[in-house]
Amino acid sequence: MADAPWSEDACSLVDAFRTGERSPAEELEATLAAIGTSTLNAFTHLDGDRARAAAARADVNAPLGGLPMAVKELDPVAGWPLTEASLAFADRVSGHDATVIDRLRAAGAVLAGQTTASEFGGLNVSVTLLHGITGNPWDPTKTTGGSSAGSAAAVAGGLLTLATGGDGGGSIRIPAGFCGLVGMKGTAGRIPRGPRTAIAPLTVVFGCLARSVRDVARYYDVANGHDSRDPYSLPRVEGWERDLGSHDLRDMKVAIAPTLGSAVVRPEVESLVVEAAEDLARAAGLQVVDVPVKLPGLGVEWAMANMASLLVELGDRYPDCLPELTQEMAFGLKLASEVYNLDMAARVERNRTAANEMMADVFEQVDFVACATNPDVAFPAQVALNTRVGDLPAGPENNGALTIPANVSGNPAVSVPAGLVEGLPVGLQLMGRHHADALLLDLALVAERERPWPLVAPGAPC
Repeated sequence: MADAPWSEDACSLVDAFRTGERSPAEELEATLAAIGTSTLNAFTHLDGDRARAAAARADVNAPLGGLPMAVKELDPVAGWPLTEASLAFADRVSGHDATVIDRLRAAGAVLAGQTTASEFGGLNVSVTLLHGITGNPWDPTKTTGGSSAGSAAAVAGGLLTLATGGDGGGSIRIPAGFCGLVGMKGTAGRIPRGPRTAIAPLTVVFGCLARSVRDVARYYDVANGHDSRDPYSLPRVEGWERDLGSHDLRDMKVAIAPTLGSAVVRPEVESLVVEAAEDLARAAGLQVVDVPVKLPGLGVEWAMANMASLLVELGDRYPDCLPELTQEMAFGLKLASEVYNLDMAARVERNRTAANEMMADVFEQVDFVACATNPDVAFPAQVALNTRVGDLPAGPENNGALTIPANVSGNPAVSVPAGLVEGLPVGLQLMGRHHADALLLDLALVAERERPWPLVAPGAPC
């Protein structure tokens, strides 16, 4: 019996199942035991009985055959809580699986449990009134970022090798950057979001938190492809893992713009990101070109527009549910209800069009843009508890400045570890042209080979 969960990546664990070095059943037991003793507060729900049954019948020749996986609590799983990480839905249970959950099960994944998220996925922190604080495995007093907080903590903390995530403004890449993981936001629509998903605001994508680039590629092999319940999902593409590392990147062009021209980035982080990007360009044979990159902020109006889908979700619970919401969400809903109007909606559309045009202008001149993932290393986790955006001089309200642009334009973007500042991970974000996800993964693979990163945080269970 394994005394700790697997310490390498997900693909190597499936290989170990196939050779008989480990079995899905013993790996699941090691995972559940580690979760039970962990102090990270990464999980909100465990499904041990169903997971054990799935592990017992696992076909290890399937792509994810027998692999224990975690599911972000915003992703519906039939019979599991569907709380949206909010007290307002503390007792709600899902009656259906998300499309991506069906695909993961079909690929052999063993769904062990549900991980914490920020409330309604609307904040880039690892704190909710419902679940409290989720700690960063590199320093449990620090945030994991959000909204895929528990997924990042579980994977970086050595509890299991792969977890689902979602990214509407950086919710995969921000925690990947803070926790030393790979986090990929594909071209908008790459992985379907159905069924019964809200269409607006057309910035949200599904993905995973992973230890290696090949794990992301395998996840894409399993999860990508059109589904009619998400009318904006893209046709299926085959061979993500098969073709990984096969594309010739030589002489492609990259702009190294650590701040994207507008974000306030800590000098030590900026210096490390530039160094990592320059090393990556040399290793991949890229041409570094001096292209002005200055992507606009979207302002409060854009955040207000996103409140419409939240209001739909709350239904007749609003406004009586306001005391059950974190202060940021309650404040945003109240402000949107009282202030948002047709003029602000028009400004949102003008800003979005301008952002699309600026991103398109950049990618007419280069193949890749390299920047920081986060403006700083992880900030103290508890600063976000019952605080309002703008109350703090630095921290959660400055996050997202570097990740939101790719959500608005729909471009693919990936965060890979660049190194450490004061012992905490720094993410290098790489953005590419629409539908050039495979090239972006190949570039991330070069980064992984040139500057290998720890697969789990120091002191993790494995």
